[in-house]
Amino acid sequence: MTLKFPLTRLACSLALVTAGAAFALPAAAADNGKFRIGVATFLSGAAAGPFGVPAANAAKLVVDALNKGALPAPYNTKGISGVEIEVVLIDENGGATKQVEEYRNLVQRQKVDVVIGYISSGDCLAIAPVAEELKTPTVFFDCGTSRLFSETLKNPKYVFRTGLDAVVDNVAAARYIVETKPKVKSVGSIQQNYAWGQDAWVDFSLALKQLKPDIKVVSEQWPKLGQGQYGAEISALSVSNPDLIHSSFWGGDMEALVLQGGARGLFDKRVTLLTAGETGFGHFKDQAPNGTIVGGRGPFGAFAPKNALSDWLRTTYSAAHKEQPTYPAFKMMQAILGVKAAAEKVGKPGAMPTQEQVLAGLKGLTFESPSGTVRMSRAGGHQAVQGVAYGEYHYDPKTRKASITNVKDYPGDCLMPPDGTSHADWIKAGFPGAKCSPTPPKERTS
Repeated sequence: MTLKFPLTRLACSLALVTAGAAFALPAAAADNGKFRIGVATFLSGAAAGPFGVPAANAAKLVVDALNKGALPAPYNTKGISGVEIEVVLIDENGGATKQVEEYRNLVQRQKVDVVIGYISSGDCLAIAPVAEELKTPTVFFDCGTSRLFSETLKNPKYVFRTGLDAVVDNVAAARYIVETKPKVKSVGSIQQNYAWGQDAWVDFSLALKQLKPDIKVVSEQWPKLGQGQYGAEISALSVSNPDLIHSSFWGGDMEALVLQGGARGLFDKRVTLLTAGETGFGHFKDQAPNGTIVGGRGPFGAFAPKNALSDWLRTTYSAAHKEQPTYPAFKMMQAILGVKAAAEKVGKPGAMPTQEQVLAGLKGLTFESPSGTVRMSRAGGHQAVQGVAYGEYHYDPKTRKASITNVKDYPGDCLMPPDGTSHADWIKAGFPGAKCSPTPPKERTS
């Protein structure tokens, strides 16, 4: 299967913050009869361009369309239960301590009904216990750390994640390597040294070792988040000479690694796997070698299936921003639609949804999204389950277009342990109960 799209650079204009009546800058809370959603995403800093701004752009487009009743079915009714939605948008930049303060402000002063947000795993881990303390429905749309429900919150009530646990990214990545690159005998790692990178490497190395016991780990590199220059790490990886390089780098760090590693021949005659590589398509061009394996953290962005909702997002987003939406835009839309579906499942048309109704509706919810069907069926009904796709990046210098080839899809129940089972124990035990029947390949073009 092949996915094709034009190469464009993300436009990082923040005009969206003030554009549109549905969006509000932080101000004194008022009882204006609207359903208020606090949205936290990066509007500045390294994560803004590849992640935060596309997510914020999507939030604006989706909320504006919902308020007009202009989305495809089953979301073609106005607002949430007929009540207009208002968004209070805040910048996630600044670190976990600042985000906890901002979260408290959203809940206690802005009086939002629901909070949707958070890309950084560190921010999610800091916010989660505060959300439970303040008893506020909170939906994490992107952050992927597996520690959220395995360590930080073992019995959540107010916290949900409509995005995927990063365990699925790396179990799928390991399966993809074993199935498509059987000659790989050694692996080197370069990860950002914080919860996201640490967990990603543990999950991938455990899964790969389980599926291919003779694999050898020859190098582990742990640069700081946002380090930017990777000369020493590239030298160490080159000297160790692995067949495969695995990295969960994202955003500017990922693009810097690709540029610097390519210039120094790091990727020559080696397999490179970028689990969050989908957001770099518009920047890579010929800097990333053809055959680089990339993922989109689930069935998002270029990997999303063709349906009425994904068609709407691609068409509307590209018309507004002159580029295709990457995976954070899909994940933000998914979170907002989850809240709407939850509130309307329990609430009454025309009545302001209550927080209790949102909580009751979200727990164990199955709903449709631009990435297909979402099942909130892990962590006691608080964690989404979906499949994951991987493929190979290819760039044609004549057409100046990139495509993804050799795409493979893995269903969610193939990649996630049953509730109550540690992901590490599940992987070490050989993935008991995993349902890995192959998904029929489909041609998808965007």
